[in-house]
Amino acid sequence: MTRPAAYLTALLALFGLAYLAGGARVGVGEGARATAERGHGGADGAMAMGDAHDDASVPGLAVAERGLRLVAPATLRAGVREDVAFRIADDRGATVRDFDVEHTKKLHLIAVRRDLTGFQHLHPTQAADGSWRVPLTLRDPGAYRLLADFTPRGGQATTLGSDVLVGGDFAPRALPAPSAHASVDGYDVALAPSTGREATLRFAISRDGAAVTPEPYLGAAGHLVALREGDLAYLHVHPDANGKVAFGARFPSAGRYRLFLQFQHEGRVHTAAFTKVVS
Repeated sequence: MTRPAAYLTALLALFGLAYLAGGARVGVGEGARATAERGHGGADGAMAMGDAHDDASVPGLAVAERGLRLVAPATLRAGVREDVAFRIADDRGATVRDFDVEHTKKLHLIAVRRDLTGFQHLHPTQAADGSWRVPLTLRDPGAYRLLADFTPRGGQATTLGSDVLVGGDFAPRALPAPSAHASVDGYDVALAPSTGREATLRFAISRDGAAVTPEPYLGAAGHLVALREGDLAYLHVHPDANGKVAFGARFPSAGRYRLFLQFQHEGRVHTAAFTKVVS
């Protein structure tokens, strides 16, 4: 393992000043109230959406917004399966307990390294005290982002993000080149062409040249997570209601995005990843 100073130097070389200017990060033990903060996208996570009249918050950039805060570990160990505990706190520090069901779950947790590798979509279990637990293995060292996607009971859909550092020799990877095709577990997945910031993302799945109809997963034909390169802004996409592997998306800006499509076939969930350029 590298010395702390060398590890931090590697992180600075990767993320530069933009990383340091990112938003607040909270590191806590189980049940702890104290927080250590760094800014991540401003106090309320607000960010321009590409025109002067569209100032809606971009999900996933802030550790706290709308009176809610993600309280999660600040460090984990590489290659070790750990039982990770976290919670959603209100502006008084109390644990939020009640959530609406979205896509068949009360809360979705995304774990991904900041170079957009190591993607995991997890469904934690809620304890009696309102906190959440999930087994998590972060295989490689580096800086990761935990994104909690949820809707508080009677509230708005919210995505909060918190960084977690994993010590060790850190080798960042370049984002793969844009492509309309991906292969995973013997399946071929094709992404239909689309242009502009508002688009319908359509996928076709095949295996050995034959079309595959996926089984329902999280209440739809598939589940899609889209993350923007650089700050990992999280897009809320809406699945097609007619059983097609298609999603309505509104990209907050031009740039490169990593799309993670999850589909289920023969009882197993598969994840196909694409790099998409939005102009």
